[in-house]
Amino acid sequence: MRIAILTSGGDSAGMNAVVRAVVKTGILKGCEMYVVREGYEGLVRGNNEHAEQQAKNVAAETEAEVEREVKATYEAPHGQPAVNLLHNLRFGDGELLKDGTCEFVGGRTLKGRYIVRVGWDDVRGWFSQGGTLIGTARSMTFKTVEGREAAAHNLIREGIDALVVCGGDGSLTGADVFRREWPSLIAALKEKGLVSEDQAKKHAHLKIVGLVGSIDNDMSMTDLTIGAPTALQRICEAIDNINSTAYSHSRAFVIEVMGRDCGWLAALAGVAGGADFIFIPERPPTAMPWEDDMCAQIHRHREVGKRTTIVLVAEGAHDSDLNPIKPEYVKDILTERLGLDTRVTTLGHTQRGGRPCALDRILATHPPGSRSNRCLVAIHGRHPFIHDRFAREQDRASTSNGGGRTGKPFPDPPTRAVKAKDYEKALELRGSEFKEILDGFFATSMLAEESAKLPKEKRMRIGIIHMGAPAGGMNAATRAAVRYCIRQGHTALAIHNGFRGLLDGNIDQLSWLGVDAWTPRGGSELGTNRALPSTDIGGVAAKFQEYNLQGLLIIGGFEGFTALLQLEEGRKHYPAFHIPMVHLPATISNNVPVTEYSIGSDTSLNALVDACDAIKQSASASRDRVFVVETQGGKCGYIATMGALAVGASLVYTPEEGITLDMLRRDVRFLKTRYSLDPPGKSEGRLVIRNEASSSVYTTTMITKMLQEEGGSLFDARSASLGHTLQGGIPSPIDRVRAARLSLKCMVFLEQHHNRLLGQKHRQAPPESASVITVQTSSVKMVPVQEMVKHADMVNRRGKTAWWFGVKHLEEQLAGKPQFLGLHKSPEYQASVSGYAKM
Repeated sequence: MRIAILTSGGDSAGMNAVVRAVVKTGILKGCEMYVVREGYEGLVRGNNEHAEQQAKNVAAETEAEVEREVKATYEAPHGQPAVNLLHNLRFGDGELLKDGTCEFVGGRTLKGRYIVRVGWDDVRGWFSQGGTLIGTARSMTFKTVEGREAAAHNLIREGIDALVVCGGDGSLTGADVFRREWPSLIAALKEKGLVSEDQAKKHAHLKIVGLVGSIDNDMSMTDLTIGAPTALQRICEAIDNINSTAYSHSRAFVIEVMGRDCGWLAALAGVAGGADFIFIPERPPTAMPWEDDMCAQIHRHREVGKRTTIVLVAEGAHDSDLNPIKPEYVKDILTERLGLDTRVTTLGHTQRGGRPCALDRILATHPPGSRSNRCLVAIHGRHPFIHDRFAREQDRASTSNGGGRTGKPFPDPPTRAVKAKDYEKALELRGSEFKEILDGFFATSMLAEESAKLPKEKRMRIGIIHMGAPAGGMNAATRAAVRYCIRQGHTALAIHNGFRGLLDGNIDQLSWLGVDAWTPRGGSELGTNRALPSTDIGGVAAKFQEYNLQGLLIIGGFEGFTALLQLEEGRKHYPAFHIPMVHLPATISNNVPVTEYSIGSDTSLNALVDACDAIKQSASASRDRVFVVETQGGKCGYIATMGALAVGASLVYTPEEGITLDMLRRDVRFLKTRYSLDPPGKSEGRLVIRNEASSSVYTTTMITKMLQEEGGSLFDARSASLGHTLQGGIPSPIDRVRAARLSLKCMVFLEQHHNRLLGQKHRQAPPESASVITVQTSSVKMVPVQEMVKHADMVNRRGKTAWWFGVKHLEEQLAGKPQFLGLHKSPEYQASVSGYAKM
């Protein structure tokens, strides 16, 4: 089968990672892979005959060169590399696309050639590049029947059977129109004598798969689009930088962000950046005139001593009558009515640019289960498929529900609801998570009047404590909890330095303004350590009673889970523990059982990606160097595994699988094979990711020395330990938003169980009142701590199972390890892949 992939519409970070994953997976499945330059415009233009013949000659020469290298340098007693992989190793055009010299006149060029065959090495290193290296264009020609007829002719000329499209709503709509018209286009080409009878029969159906690449996250029925997390990160970086200068001058800033029809970027940036007010299409200001409401809220913030004011405006913002709201107008209102020194900043296309963050690289490659692998499965069907974050295949019927527009297979119902002024419907269609995040923004950004707070008899004294190692997002979670407490009339008590601080009486009350700047701060503002309540359980109970704690929020990792378990078991002996208690997982290791994600793990992955990109650059500059990179994570391999997938590591070692001598032998043989097949003088620097607890015998130093010895003239080796750099730094926007959302849910949980206990004469808290908040697929669930124990490996401090356990097999496939070693057809390998597919 011949498969082509194109990127279309507005570019988004992660598109190159999509191309890389699809190309490599296609080759592994025995397909011939092509990229289409300049989106649909490239399909229309196709290849001219002279350029195409030149390309075929060069491809033949390159393939012969690879075969000569194999015969001259490769000797393997345990199997030969996969034949299809060797025949598709490289065709030489990848460098032209990556270097931007594809239209260069005077040397090798892609001029006149828009449908380009690519090999395994042609897409190496692409995942770390922003934008789309194969280009994108909004083709007006493709919108005409004549343009689509030319595109069909060019695909048939190249013998291409299927098309993968990465783009937004317009791109995927164009793909479906192309598919529906395909029979009539073939008939027209046949009538004109441009295709033969055999060609018409062979290409009777066009198979299409769509992947959503859009920074706005505006596609219905998908939770997260490729490119949206990176765009959010760019916005929050700008807000963090602007906040410092705003504080210096006590200024107000009105910041315009992208989002013509969807307020996802503005809403999440409002939460992650600590904005004072936001304007989004789905929820225009309810109070009219809205100018009075905005000024009143910002005036209250200034009255309590806030020196900065941040207002975010989505580019498609409007009032309840659909009248546009522009940043300059908002600036004039703040200046004239409140006397604030106000500036306007339009972020523009800086939101699209730059390297993709870790989450976008992973989304493009693995949404648990190979996205590209599922694409190839879907290609065998006749209907277009769109793959969302969780790899649910959506066919045309399922993506058209509520559509109403003829020929519009991927509609955005929220946009139509907004135009109809049905804003509640628009929010409902955006999904519960979007609505919760938006409600969370208002809950944490507004100062409530005394009359809006709970009755005094329902108000609580809630302790907030950090446990274990620091993780990005701990402070954001604390800020959200404190502001919710103040809004409801509760007293938020900060317990400094963990349970040691509690025993020392290191407790104080937090204020609304005091936590204002905590969102972008890394580490733990309260202080944290690994001391457990069991250190002095009776003393802990006495402090609970002394400070009259009526609820407890524990923010931390596996230690937090263990602490909650000890407190719940302590209820048998200490009445002070009969209060609602909840644990919010926050750890870079992501080792808390049941939950799929812990606060801080995304920040840690970004830190790992930044470090490994720099290390790989150094390794590549040396041409023949392997870096063994050691990561934290304890006895949980999440950071190592997902980090390896995000940086394109050649090998990864985790505690779950361990390290054996046979494994090291195979890995040395793999690296030798890989380097022997690199073009002379153009070897790629490669990474080996090793979790710190993978083996007590085969240490990072030992593996590095082994590779130095075994590499010989092929490659050298160095090591790098990332250590505590993975814990520090500015929290990622995803971690900040998750922290705020989950923290608010924890506070509601504490309130609900407190109200149930109020009517009891002798307070007896039920087991479910001590729970852990967990993320399970796309839902959030409270799990009693005693139930959590059943799923925990208490010795190794991790869950017994996890959704990411099989990712190592995917990472090995994308590195080509089984194929280069000739192991891909062995019964052992097939059994392991089969087991992964069932997860």
